[in-house]
Amino acid sequence: MLSFNNTKVSFSGKTDKDLVRSYWLFKFISFNWVVSFGKAMTDFALKLNLPIKRIIKATVFKQFCGGENIAECDKTVNDLSRFNIGTILDYSVEGKEAEEDLDNCAAETLANIAKAKGDTNIPFCVFKVTGLARMELLEKVSAKATLTDEEKKEYERVKGRVSSICKASYEANVPMFIDAEHSWIQDAIDDLSNEMMALYNKEKPIVYNTYQLYRKDRLAYLKHSFDVSLKGNYYMGAKLVRGAYMEKERARAIEKGYPSPIHETKADTDKDYNAALAFCVDHIDRIAICAGTHNEQSSLELVEMMKNKNIKSINKHIYFSQLLGMSDHISYNLAEAGYNVSKYVPYGPVKEVLPYLIRRAQENTSVKGQTGRELGLIIKEKERRASVALTLVKKD
Repeated sequence: MLSFNNTKVSFSGKTDKDLVRSYWLFKFISFNWVVSFGKAMTDFALKLNLPIKRIIKATVFKQFCGGENIAECDKTVNDLSRFNIGTILDYSVEGKEAEEDLDNCAAETLANIAKAKGDTNIPFCVFKVTGLARMELLEKVSAKATLTDEEKKEYERVKGRVSSICKASYEANVPMFIDAEHSWIQDAIDDLSNEMMALYNKEKPIVYNTYQLYRKDRLAYLKHSFDVSLKGNYYMGAKLVRGAYMEKERARAIEKGYPSPIHETKADTDKDYNAALAFCVDHIDRIAICAGTHNEQSSLELVEMMKNKNIKSINKHIYFSQLLGMSDHISYNLAEAGYNVSKYVPYGPVKEVLPYLIRRAQENTSVKGQTGRELGLIIKEKERRASVALTLVKKD
């Protein structure tokens, strides 16, 4: 029976030195005040051009990122592949809105596709539409607001970037995830994703939209999207996540005076997430899914669903995925059991990926039990290794 408690498997990719570094990192970020203080001090140090890049790169960057560029990610790709875990290269530079920067992001994504072509160790690529478009423009499009002539031209350029990426994915036979984002820009992202799926998923799932199940409306939208795909005679690609913007979503809803789109309780989110998994598994001949989750129970439920439907663990329509540096006990044990597993491997210049790194630190302090779980597993493995070493010494 599959278990996520085997720390020997969970940390088989980590040296003793790696374990110690991870222990102290998660120990520090278990305190909210440390994360808040660290963010403020990092911002201050960077403004003064103080030499802290080396410290960041050796600690939090090393834990959660693959490198500063595609080439630097090669070691992570190879390390993960030794344990039958695929890599999803994720260019994690955020907050850019100049046309030159948006074009650069598109070019970087195209370079990822070229890197992944023919490489079974890189089963997917990914991009955020906010890497290719201004937030304000996406908000206007999502709200069905009237665009100026200049904005219409700008949005055509956005659609051109998205189209060129998805076309390249199709031609290279490299599946592409389009990440979900804030609810007030998601309609534009959904429309782009659906258009690309209709174009490039006729023969097999290439383009995947992402469904955030912490939203009250997403389970219904997932089912609606499937109906649309049937009518359009194309395969549906669905990356299923819980969601990453809960605090912002609720704060904006209060500020703007509309009902929060986010479920009131975690139990409701879990219920919808598992229902989404079940729906997709029931239609697995026409839907390909990536279960992007750090939740142990959902991962085990998906495994059970596959067994009940006699779906082989290597079925390419089902992948599990977690972030690099987190939930290795899920990733490595699933891979050891023969399931398709991939890790999101963010990369980019240290200074540019800081927003991503700060979110990871904040996520580990805000998600109930996340840091404690990681720490507990690390401590358990350290104790196991110490016990093994002691036994060997006694034998000698």
